[in-house]
Amino acid sequence: MATNTMVKELSVYDLEGGMVPAEGVATDLSHLEFPCRVKAYSLPAQARPVKDLPAACLEGCSLVLVTAGVPRKPGQSRKDLLQVNAGIAKLVVEACAKRCPEAIVGLIVNPVNSVVPAMARLYEKKGLDPRRIIGVTTLDVVRANKFVFEATGAPVDSINVPVIGGHAGKSVLPLFSQEKACADLSLELRKSLDVRVQDAGAEIVRAKCGKGSATLSLGYAGYLLGSAVLNGLAGNRTTECAFVKSNVTELPYFASPVTFGPRGVDRVHQLPRLDNYEKD
Repeated sequence: MATNTMVKELSVYDLEGGMVPAEGVATDLSHLEFPCRVKAYSLPAQARPVKDLPAACLEGCSLVLVTAGVPRKPGQSRKDLLQVNAGIAKLVVEACAKRCPEAIVGLIVNPVNSVVPAMARLYEKKGLDPRRIIGVTTLDVVRANKFVFEATGAPVDSINVPVIGGHAGKSVLPLFSQEKACADLSLELRKSLDVRVQDAGAEIVRAKCGKGSATLSLGYAGYLLGSAVLNGLAGNRTTECAFVKSNVTELPYFASPVTFGPRGVDRVHQLPRLDNYEKD
């Protein structure tokens, strides 16, 4: 986000005792040749950001990206993460509700399918707009686009596969029927690409031998979603897939294309015409 010219100030927050102190991350980012100022904030693990985090960290923020939580270990389900990560997310979201209630809060905290509705409900109980809480599912789109490029050789910057549903396992559904580069792909290949997109997170966990999960590709995806939000707030409506409160289906929360505008979520798009396989 430090490379986005719309960002005037970037706050970096983490717990004390991390492998790399927040001050070190902020100093590193501050050397990039972009106009934003970068500031660091940290708290001990037992602190509560809602009362202990300096107000300057969040006040005036337009966008907060929450990447907190523990990563998955090999063989661990997203459900196993819920109890720990929902509590971690709550600490930050409570502080956002107090210090920057108008900001868009992008959650990159697994399991997104469960954490986002829980945090949106927290906002509702405080009388705030639950659609200011969004799940960052952009990485599913990034992966689908890259895998289509590898399968077809089509120009990668022209590929845009909407990914709907959720952000875990079979709830992730790439709509390859909406991308013209996929027109000649066999159904069997499409099915295999579905599975690869759905299991891509585990692919990284295995490749890192349990020493981490998606970070670099996730940072890129978070940048895309964050930039879409900032573009929208600046009056340039921009569409990216995200997991939000919606009436697109009978499910109260669903990932689908979302257009961001001056007030945040401007429009949650209805689903396009699906083919029979995608309907199933």
